[in-house]
Parts: sequence; C-alpha cells; structure tokens
Amino acid sequence: MTPTLQAPPPQAAQTPPPRSSPHAPFIGRAAFYRLRVDQYDRMVELGILTENDPVELIEGYLVEKMPANPQHDGSVRALIRRLPRLVPNGWTLGSQMGIRLVGGRPEPDVWLARGDERVYFARHPSPEDLGLVVEVSDSTLAFDQMDKARTYARDRVPVYWIVNLPDRRVEVYTDPTGPGDEPRYQTTRHFPAGTSVPVELDGQAVASIPVDEILP
Repeated sequence: MTPTLQAPPPQAAQTPPPRSSPHAPFIGRAAFYRLRVDQYDRMVELGILTENDPVELIEGYLVEKMPANPQHDGSVRALIRRLPRLVPNGWTLGSQMGIRLVGGRPEPDVWLARGDERVYFARHPSPEDLGLVVEVSDSTLAFDQMDKARTYARDRVPVYWIVNLPDRRVEVYTDPTGPGDEPRYQTTRHFPAGTSVPVELDGQAVASIPVDEILP
C-alpha cells in the first residue's frame, strides 16, 4: 500500500512539492515523491515515514518496495544463515535494513559492513563500510540489474550480488566506476546452479557458497 505522506513541520527541511506525474528512470517501480536525503532522514526521525511504509529512497526518489514471495524470502534466509559462519571476524551482517548512500537510502536484502554491530546502533553503514550488498530478484530483476546496479556503482559499493531466481544463478558485479554520467560495474560474472559463488571482501575471496544452497 502506498504510504500517505504529510508535510514535515516547520522545523524540518523544506520539501519540494510532489510532482503530479513523477517521471523517474526506474524500471518497474513507481517513483511517487522527490526528496533530498536530509529531508528523507528528517521524515523518518519525525515518524512521518516508518518501518511499516514499503518505500526506500533511490537516487532522490521515494520508490515503492515490491512485496516478497516465499522463494525470495527463502533465499534471503539461506544467505543469513550461511554468511555469518563464513566471513572473518570484524564484519556485521544486515538484512533488509537501510544503508547510507550519497543520493539515497536503499534497503538491500543482505549486506556485510565492516565493524562491530554496535557501530550501527548510531548510524547506517556508508559506502566505505560496505563489503557486499545483495539483492534477491524475481519480479524486480530488471530494476536490480539496471537501477540498483547504477545506484551502488555510483557510490563505489565494491561487490554487488544479484541472486537471480528466474535464471537460477548469482550475478556478481565488481569494479564500480563511481560518480559520473553513467555509473556502472565494469566486471560481471555469472555463477549458475551447480557452481559455487565466492564471497569476496576487501578484494580477497574469504569463502564460497554453493549456489544451489541459496536458490529455491
């Protein structure tokens, strides 16, 4: 359900008026409100947006989050069970929680960030903290391959996985270009069912996961 948005009180940052027919370069997602990052953060702080609102801020647009099916949720659970056992000490795992990018507040299905979990009681992970972000994709596949990849590449998130449920493979994106007209990952590798996907942190493979174990 689309959240009902109210104007922040006077002490909050001024919010530009919503567009009557918003147009954003997103695939398969409704982008219905334009916000700066500080305005979004203020609306969360004031309770105008809550964890019950199925939205995330992507490239300055409030974008709807699609409902998950059992296959999606099962793959997320499989990753959450396996990754903590495989990664070295000093990394914190998050699932469907916000990260702090320059132009947005996406909520990846899974992320690994450097530091003790208590570090993130006070703030969301930023790009320099992140080692890996993961999106599990079914109906959102094109959005995750194009729009989310562009978003993460712009902020130089080093490794981005798409668990591609329709094609039964894990896509691993590395070598982000950073800011520019067309941010992108310069290297893409596909790991189909029957193979194992390497878990790479700080440029080193620290473990691997059989792809079959994280697919429905």
